[in-house]
Amino acid sequence: MPANTWLSVSQLNRYIKSIMEQNMPLRDVFLRGEISNFKGQYASGHFYFTLKDKDAAIKAVMFRSYASQVRFTPENGMTVLVRGEVSVYERDGVYQLYCREMQPDGVGDLSLAFEQLKKKLSAEGLFDPAHKKPIPRFPQVIGIITAKTGAALQDMLNVLGRRYPSVVVLVRSVLVQGEKSAADLRSSVRQMDELGLCDLLIIGRGGGSLEDLWSFNDEALAREIYRCKTPIISAVGHEVDFTICDFVADLRAPTPSAAAELAVPDAKELQTMLFSAERQMQEKVTARIRLLESRFGNQKRISDSLAAKISHLEEKLRGYENHQALKTPYYTIEKAQTKLDLQKKQLLNQIELRLEKETSRLGKNAGILDSLSPFKTLSRGYSAVSREGKHIISVKQIKKDDIVRLQFHDGAATAKIVGEE
Repeated sequence: MPANTWLSVSQLNRYIKSIMEQNMPLRDVFLRGEISNFKGQYASGHFYFTLKDKDAAIKAVMFRSYASQVRFTPENGMTVLVRGEVSVYERDGVYQLYCREMQPDGVGDLSLAFEQLKKKLSAEGLFDPAHKKPIPRFPQVIGIITAKTGAALQDMLNVLGRRYPSVVVLVRSVLVQGEKSAADLRSSVRQMDELGLCDLLIIGRGGGSLEDLWSFNDEALAREIYRCKTPIISAVGHEVDFTICDFVADLRAPTPSAAAELAVPDAKELQTMLFSAERQMQEKVTARIRLLESRFGNQKRISDSLAAKISHLEEKLRGYENHQALKTPYYTIEKAQTKLDLQKKQLLNQIELRLEKETSRLGKNAGILDSLSPFKTLSRGYSAVSREGKHIISVKQIKKDDIVRLQFHDGAATAKIVGEE
């Protein structure tokens, strides 16, 4: 075979690539498939993944210039619709899909991106109620971050002027939609907070489509609001509209006008409350005065009563000053000693009388005991008979030849029974 018929691998791959690039149907392909092996290269910004269905798969790449326009984060297992062209990657000799557009299948990319970011920030704690700052009840200066030409600003200014005319309003005009609006909103929040002039900030705009409100779903803006030291009310769109800004702010208002109402109290209601409180206070003071008058009479009676009480106390004090105990230091001691001596004498007399009484009682009881004593009976010629420690009181208790003990008043003797009489 002639040498000039041999091709290099590069030449072959380049030839196949040129054929595929000349095939017009492959230049603009629409595919539906499931993402797998997804690799988001954060440094380069490129997406590398495989697009597959139940029977086949194709490698795919989406370069940064196109990937940066994707609103949501592609994930493995997600079914997507992609548009691109099929070509050959010369180095590896494989054909792959070069994607230019991507959107989720069955749901809008903005809706999916919103839910993904909401879930992410919630997991990080940016929506935690414990982090939310209280809204001041009587703000003196309010900062409004919105478009100066929008109807939302005029609505808020009208409500604030009607409800709380004394409040000072600082307006920071910003872009509220478009490519540069998110960055403008972030820098405005940071600047207003760093100035430290406002007691409260309101960020918002009027209603619009999800695309129109998308700047308020910016992740960096949400983090800026979370870091803000000044309390923030979010007032984006209509009552049915929700943005990430609403969830991370300290308070969400359904509309810009509602935000103004939530930001300040109603001056007329405050005036009515003050008048009512003043009237109640006057009524309480009047009732108190009447109560005092009913208890103490007029002022002269009160003065006389106090003067009499003071005079009585002064007289009592003079009596203490002239007391013998203050004039003679040992007076109290001598008085107590005299009382103690008297009580001692009385106690000794009582003891002596008690001893005499008890002695007499003891003698009387001793005479009675003596008269009842068995030895007294024995002294008159009687004796007590016992056998083996038991007293004999009947002739039936003894028999012939029994040995008994005879107890006399001056001693004892032993006897033997010889018979009965």
